Amino acid sequence: MIFVERDDPRDAQATALLDQSYALMVQMFGDATLALSVDDLTAPEVAFFTARRGTIKLGTAALVRHDGYGEVKSMFVEPASRRQGIASALLRGLEDEARELGLPKLMLETGVGLDAGQTMYERHGFAYRGPFAAYDDHPMCRFMEKDLCP
Repeated sequence: MIFVERDDPRDAQATALLDQSYALMVQMFGDATLALSVDDLTAPEVAFFTARRGTIKLGTAALVRHDGYGEVKSMFVEPASRRQGIASALLRGLEDEARELGLPKLMLETGVGLDAGQTMYERHGFAYRGPFAAYDDHPMCRFMEKDLCP
């Protein structure tokens, strides 16, 4: 069974997952990565979550509260645990948190080449859109959103 819960990004297992995620983003996108640091993930406007099976943490995700929407950040599942529903469970946790906070929609930025993630977001009702907030319209970026209102 997969458990999704709020967590501290400074926890050793969470930090190890974030380090893996960051290394992957640098490998794929170089210095253009838009990943948040562990310190950024401890900010008051951020709800950080991990997914675990037993005591082993397998994935991370964060919800950043903005005026009028929530932003999905730091979504990552360790490679050996992919395609087991962990990212979907994390995303449902973020959606539940956003609804509890009264946020009407979720938005995210992802990158070219992260096809499995984009397919998962599409499966959960996300649609492509243009850049938002301070994001640039970069050819390596993909932007998505989901309306949370019934």
